[in-house]
Amino acid sequence: MNLDKRTFILGVLSLTAVILFAANLLMPRGAVADTAIYNDSYQLQTGRVNGGGEALYVTENRTGNMAVFVYNPTSKSLQAVATKNVMAAFGGGGGVPAPARGYGR
Repeated sequence: MNLDKRTFILGVLSLTAVILFAANLLMPRGAVADTAIYNDSYQLQTGRVNGGGEALYVTENRTGNMAVFVYNPTSKSLQAVATKNVMAAFGGGGGVPAPARGYGR
């Protein structure tokens, strides 16, 4: 059996494509900031941080307090960045604002 140059190159390219396809399937999925978990006591939400990386936002539903945690790769641990009441973070309003006078007239 005699292989010409074209058949050999086609075989090598096909083998490379199969190896790359298998490597793509077996590669672990990275962290993606699109997950939200909710129950009666807590809400957990992941999201991107302006400086790069990802953060975990934990909201306690009963008190309305929120804590933000960011992963520190040097110490390999979560660090609390900020804690605040959710209502204070959004202006502290207790409800829906009243419409301006003369609205709709």
